[in-house]
Amino acid sequence: MKRRDFIQQALAGTALVTLGSLGLQSFTSAVKTTKITILHTNDVHSHIDPFGPENARNPNTGGVARRASLIEALRQENPNTLLLDAGDIFQGTPYFNYYGGELEFKLMSMLKYDAATIGNHDFDNGIDGLYAQLPHAEFQFITANYDFSNTIMDTQTKPYKIFKKDGIKIGVFGLGIKLDGLVTPDMFKETKYLDPIEISQDMTRILKTEEGCDLIICLSHLGYHYRNNPDKISDLTLAKATKDIDLIIGGHTHTFLPKPTIVKNIEDENMLINQVGCYGINLGKIDFYFDSDKNKSANGTSIIV
Repeated sequence: MKRRDFIQQALAGTALVTLGSLGLQSFTSAVKTTKITILHTNDVHSHIDPFGPENARNPNTGGVARRASLIEALRQENPNTLLLDAGDIFQGTPYFNYYGGELEFKLMSMLKYDAATIGNHDFDNGIDGLYAQLPHAEFQFITANYDFSNTIMDTQTKPYKIFKKDGIKIGVFGLGIKLDGLVTPDMFKETKYLDPIEISQDMTRILKTEEGCDLIICLSHLGYHYRNNPDKISDLTLAKATKDIDLIIGGHTHTFLPKPTIVKNIEDENMLINQVGCYGINLGKIDFYFDSDKNKSANGTSIIV
């Protein structure tokens, strides 16, 4: 099947999800809408080349070149597009062992990623190794709950970034997982982990109330859900404990969701969580639709690269 045909069939099968408290009647064909497309990856783990035909699990899938072609086609369909990554860019192939992350950042820059958050494996060459590769990244690193003030990474990240697309104001903030137990302390040094729920409440207040954002996205490396430890902070628990987040783009647990999970937030309003597995095999695609009053709805899918 041709990739374009696959995309059209995939989109035809997705359902429109109401976000917040608006009604679907706001999106009749007679009403002019603005479409914002969010493309996303997570846990690519230095997979530059596609899997070969001999790979039993993922034959002839993935690869940066294929992803680049797909992203370009989707941007041509809708210029109002953001491309985001939810962390664990590093570690997993010899490319990282040889180049230390330089190639990954250069390729992401060529693909024109808009922002990324930081995963635990992005510390695998230490915080100094991460810092050393930053000049190769022509996109913003966003993390709100890592306090880097006593480290070499101080001032190198932002808690959030605001994008404007066709009159729509989009606020994106980032969250990282607790590094203790996943990364040895000498690798992340004096990085302080801050409570994700408290930070999210601060971020949504700033982005919604002070900045007046129409769409709020959380780039999360917390993990989708922990079945054996349901009290551990995850995207699902974060969604239920907060408000005003429209979409959580997740990572860490390598969870593949064929379409976004719809979750009720603390105010009993719909929001979305999505994660697209790992290794660059899939590209997440969420379309948000805004009517003339900036009420919004969304649909989404995962596309095989």
